[in-house]
Amino acid sequence: MQTSKQRYMDTKYIFVTGGVVSSLGKGIISASIGKLLQARGFKVTIQKFDPYINIDPGTLNPYEHGECYVTFDGMETDLDLGHYERFTGIHTTRNNSITTGRIYKTVIDRERHGDYLGKTIQVVPHITDEIKRRMLRKDEKNENLDFVITEVGGTIGDIESAPFMEAIRQLRWELGRDAVCVHLTYVPYLKAADELKTKPTQHSVKELQGMGIQPDILVLRTERHLDDHVRMKVASFCNVDLECVVQSEDMPSIYEVPVNMQKQGLDAAIMRKIGIPVGETPAMKPWHDFLDKQRNARREVHIGLVGKYDLQDAYKSIRESLNLAGIYNDVKARLHFVNSEEIASQNIAEKLDGLSGIVICPGFGQRGIEGKIIAAEYTRTHDIPTFGICLGMQMMVIEFARNVLGYKDANSREMDEQTPHNVIDIMEEQKSITQMGGTMRLGAYECELQKGCRVYGAYGEKTLISERHRHRYEFNNAYKEEYEMKGMKCVGINPAADLVEIVEIPDKHWYIGTQFHPEYSSTVLHPHPLFMSFIKACTNGKS
Repeated sequence: MQTSKQRYMDTKYIFVTGGVVSSLGKGIISASIGKLLQARGFKVTIQKFDPYINIDPGTLNPYEHGECYVTFDGMETDLDLGHYERFTGIHTTRNNSITTGRIYKTVIDRERHGDYLGKTIQVVPHITDEIKRRMLRKDEKNENLDFVITEVGGTIGDIESAPFMEAIRQLRWELGRDAVCVHLTYVPYLKAADELKTKPTQHSVKELQGMGIQPDILVLRTERHLDDHVRMKVASFCNVDLECVVQSEDMPSIYEVPVNMQKQGLDAAIMRKIGIPVGETPAMKPWHDFLDKQRNARREVHIGLVGKYDLQDAYKSIRESLNLAGIYNDVKARLHFVNSEEIASQNIAEKLDGLSGIVICPGFGQRGIEGKIIAAEYTRTHDIPTFGICLGMQMMVIEFARNVLGYKDANSREMDEQTPHNVIDIMEEQKSITQMGGTMRLGAYECELQKGCRVYGAYGEKTLISERHRHRYEFNNAYKEEYEMKGMKCVGINPAADLVEIVEIPDKHWYIGTQFHPEYSSTVLHPHPLFMSFIKACTNGKS
């Protein structure tokens, strides 16, 4: 049996940093590295360290930071964790998403507790030691990981990321060949000069070197192919082996990136740097089969996303889940954002014209909800496949109460605390909570499915499933019997709390709402069954 010391020494650490500009795709590169190492038989995890002071992104507006992704164990995290899970199929946890806020809070709490025995608390060594501890995953027991991939958010030179860079510098020295630094930079093309410019990359590497970190591998983000001359120039000026200078060109799909990285030997370069025999290149047949289906899909299905955030990253996991389900149904899912604030009874037919189905998106707050309700009524009465997620499901429930049950003033307590027909009510355990961050119903909970319903069939006739949640309000069970009598069935129930998780109108082609977020569980090789069923219904197939 290995000792904990032997296990620790066996684990290898890969640090992924970015330079020149943000939004180059560090998350996709990190996920791709994880996928390639998995294909070689290694056990990996990927974690994200974000320099912002927020404890987590849970209270951030999606316009600030995109989608808030939720882990299985109930942590609100950065959307890059969605990429990690979709690419690799691993389950991330609260320890895979760390912010400066969490680091400082931990250190300050210890200081208040007296753990530092009266010492002056400083960025070095106390903050950096806590960063290192989390980078090494000292809180995780019996993981037996071969590789820990750590992506650091932001761009080299940011004031906020300096403690993370210092922690990496120290770990590189302490771990020796057990650690590798992958640096992602940008090589711009100047049209007027008809030239690719490597100077920004050189400056980025120089800044990294000034922090005491020599990158082992450079990934050059580019919109144009880089010839060997450009790569040799970068290798020479940045003190990096030529075989360790890899280019990341624009791909037709983010799922082509791992294959592109494998062709250029990124995984092999990492292994050589660490001292692991490279061996044969894995075939990655399931991944290539998926890409073949993606390339060969000819038909299109047009899906509307009814929501209030006109930003792709705000509904990232939903978009990817629809795209993946489309590919496995041999169609291309063309997604169209429909701003719910602009929807009215007079224009709803025009807004949804040409769409084969709609997703009523999740969210919080009053803004745009009446448009979602109007959309839910239109698709219900016109029998258009409809998928409501979290708040989207709640809007479907409110619409049904107003227009079928006859409660014209029905609403959610979130929108109207005085509504006489609170068909959506605040959860009992949420009533005494005053703090906003991390206090919702978060993470995976069980759901018991009613045999014979459409959802039961979609899940392969399973009677018990587990899905992730992020909400404070719930279906009011006082109205459950009325809904059932009028045709909206409560077909998924949490067995512990009797919470209605899924509603369905059986006599419609596909009209389903879920209180949970199925998009968090959809991966490249295992698309979520509800999205699969929904897309099939949208292509006029039986669901």
